[in-house]
Amino acid sequence: MKLHGPAARLTVLIGESDQWRHGPLYHEIVRRAREDGLAGATVLRGIEGYGASSRIHTTRILSLSQDLPVAVVLIDTEERIRAFLPRLDELVTEGLVVLDPVEVIRYAGREAEEP
Repeated sequence: MKLHGPAARLTVLIGESDQWRHGPLYHEIVRRAREDGLAGATVLRGIEGYGASSRIHTTRILSLSQDLPVAVVLIDTEERIRAFLPRLDELVTEGLVVLDPVEVIRYAGREAEEP
């Protein structure tokens, strides 16, 4: 797949402990994005943050360190990202979902290794 020029970045901000059917929610989002053929997905673990509940989650407080903020970032064309939104809506019941226009400068994978 080639991706160059105008694109969209979908960022999903959730908690590390958020679950989908006994597994991490972030894993299910990435799995579905790959299944749908989106260009890329990355999960970033935060060290501190808060959301709609205004409760601070930080690595400095041991009792809350199991629910750190997580950002799932997905990149593809705006059309493909918007087509993915209904699948995401089923998964994310708490959190923040943001869509930004971006410009892809370079999108290249590793060359396949010979067996």
